[in-house]
Formats: sequence, structure tokens, C-alpha cells
Amino acid sequence: MAAIGRCVHPDLAAPPPQPSPWEIADIFRLYGESYRHAQPVSAAQAKVMEAIMACRTAHLGGHAEQWPQCGFERYASNSCRHRHCPKCQTITKANWVAARRAELLPTPYFHSVFTLPHALNPLILGNKRLLLGLLFRAASATLLQFGRQNLGGQLGATMVLHTWDQRLQAHFPLHALVPGGALAEDGTRWVPTHPQFLFPVKALGQVFRGKFLEACQQPALTQALCFHEHTAFLRTKAGFAQWLDHLYAQNWVVYAKRPFQGPEHVIEYLGRYTHRVAIANHRLVDVRDGQIRFTYRNRQHGDQLQTLTLSAHAFIQRFLLHILPIDTMLVR
Repeated sequence: MAAIGRCVHPDLAAPPPQPSPWEIADIFRLYGESYRHAQPVSAAQAKVMEAIMACRTAHLGGHAEQWPQCGFERYASNSCRHRHCPKCQTITKANWVAARRAELLPTPYFHSVFTLPHALNPLILGNKRLLLGLLFRAASATLLQFGRQNLGGQLGATMVLHTWDQRLQAHFPLHALVPGGALAEDGTRWVPTHPQFLFPVKALGQVFRGKFLEACQQPALTQALCFHEHTAFLRTKAGFAQWLDHLYAQNWVVYAKRPFQGPEHVIEYLGRYTHRVAIANHRLVDVRDGQIRFTYRNRQHGDQLQTLTLSAHAFIQRFLLHILPIDTMLVR
């Protein structure tokens, strides 16, 4: 056992697990310039690329750290502290998780997920602020409606969106941590749900679908939509109507179950998406010869860990799909 008061600074402690030798920053340094010449890059995406490449390098300067017990000093490079950087936001995430845990009520919780059909992906990618905002409103309105009708009270939820799947492709599940009950309309009592059951998921999906697609038909929204190469057919009334009919005919998937490991585990899980984007550095296997290899969990085959290879430009394109619009970024 170490002597009381002994100084154990990081250089004397046990070595941490070996990280991947590659980082997202390396991919941008090696292939970012050629990608910019081949593909259009928005101002928001360009800022993210520059911040990630500069993070913890001489470009951002540094600071001295000193251990007061022994006087040991070391120099550390400054972080970019950007919302999209895979090396930053660890402390901010921990603070977010701690704050959400402190808000938990002494009641069962349910993990609910509202997922948009992939047929919406092309339109969402050209209208992120508009349609992802609508996703939040439609999902929250659905939960509030069921809270009023089934419990006679005001329901609450913590909601977090992430926009990618394990292969970095567009995927839009909105996660909600929902307490198992509602505050009565008069504010005097708590109305609990069944301890093992929130609401019928098929009914949730139908109401969610109706609220989202009804909003899509409002003139204020349709006039604000931007159409691109893969959504040009929606400019016509006939094309838009056919597209809506196709979406109405689909079952919209809503998941709602009690988490096996409790609400604290769900909060920790959601924290990964509040302060990280798309992929962590440790999943990178190899970066060379214009090819990027990284690991992913194959959800169709029992979450098996597999390796995917993409061209550098395809990898960068997929990563940049998940950059927030520039006026909604959190840079702290």
C-alpha cells in the first residue's frame, strides 16, 4: 500500500490501456484537403475539421501543470473544446450525466425511442434544423397526449437525439427517459403508470406518425423546405402527396421498456451522444493508402464486432453528415 501523502502524478501511475494509433484528426490531415477539392464543404463542417486537426497541438498553445506535493511539472497542449471533437468534452459529459442523475425521481423509469423511417433521410439531411426540430416536437407532443389521456396529468421526459448508426450512416432515433407517472393536473398528487408498462407502443407509433406527417403538410413548413438532387421530385404536389402516402403506409417504430440496469445506466448511455459525434478514435483500426478501417457492431448479427473499410473520402463524407448547423453548435 502506498504511503499516506505520497504523490502519484500521472507519469508515475500505472500506464493506461493503449489507445488506437490513429485519430479522426489524422484522417482530416491526410485527406481533408483533397476531400474539400472534390466535395462541397459547408462553413460549419470546415470549422469542425479545423478544430479537430488543431486540438492538442502547438497551434492552440499549451499550459503548464504542476503537482504541489512534489513540484513535478509537465506541459500540456490546449484542447479545442469543440462539441464535435472526439478528444474533448469528457468533463462536460460527466457534469451533464451527474446533473441528470440528480434530477431522477423515486419512481420506475422507461427508456423510449422514437425512430423516423429511413425514407425521410434524404429530406432530413437537407433540412436538419427544420425536420429534427419537428421530430422533438412530435415525440414530446405524443408523450404529453398519452400522459393526459392515460394518466390525467403532466408527463415529463429527458430527450436526446443521435443521428448515426454504427457504420456512420444517417439514422435518426430520438431517445427519451420517461418517468413512470405524471403530475396530476391540479398539481397535488403523483399518478403512477403500471410498474412494468408505459403506454401501448403501436398506439404511440401511430400518433407519432400522425403528428409528424400532419406538420409536414403545413404551408409554413413545406414552403421552408429545401430540395436537392435526391428530393427534387417532392417539389411537385403529386410527388409530395405520393411520398406522404408511402410514409403513412409504414409502421413507425416506437420502443418503450423499463431499462434492465435502471435509469442511471440509460443516462450514462445517452451521455455518449450529448457530447460526442459519430465515432470515437478507439474504433479506428487503420488509416493508409486512402482507405479507412474501423470497427462497428453488427446489429443484424447479434452485435458482433466487425470491421468496415471505406475510402477516405467516403469516411469523411459520412462523418460530416452529423455536424450540427453552425448556429446550433455548442463550443464550450
